[in-house]
Amino acid sequence: MTLIDQYVQQNLFGKTLGMDFKIIEPGLVHYFLTIKPEHLATPKAAHGGVISALMDGLLGVTALSVSAEENHIVSTVEFKINFLAAAFVGDTLRGIGKVEHKGKRLIVTSADIICHERNNLVIAKAIGTFNTYPAEKAGYIV
Repeated sequence: MTLIDQYVQQNLFGKTLGMDFKIIEPGLVHYFLTIKPEHLATPKAAHGGVISALMDGLLGVTALSVSAEENHIVSTVEFKINFLAAAFVGDTLRGIGKVEHKGKRLIVTSADIICHERNNLVIAKAIGTFNTYPAEKAGYIV
C-alpha cells in the first residue's frame, strides 16, 4: 500500500466532511467537496471553517504528492487564505493546488477553490508552507 493510499485510508476528517481528491501528477492536485446543509454557518452560506479545511487538505495533499516519492509525510506550518465569495448548498467546489517550491525540509504550495456551477467563480485563494519528514514518525508503514 502506497503512502498516499494510507493517507486516504486514515484521513477520517476529510471523509467526514465529504472531501475527495485526485493527484493529476506530482505537484498538481484537484480536491473536491459538494456543500451540504451540515456545512452551513448561516441559512445560505457555508462556514469559513469548511472552506479552510478543504483548502488545508488541498494545499497539504499537493505537498504530499511530491514528498511521498521520498516516503515523507507533511504537516502544515502555516497557510494564508483569502475568502473571495460565499459557497452555497449544492455548490460543487473544485480546488486546484500546485507546488510553488520544494526544498529539503519545506514545501510551498498555492491553490484556488472554484465553483463550477457559477462560471468557475473563485471562492478562495491560498498559499501554504509544509514541513516534510519521514512517514514513520507519523505512524505510517513504508
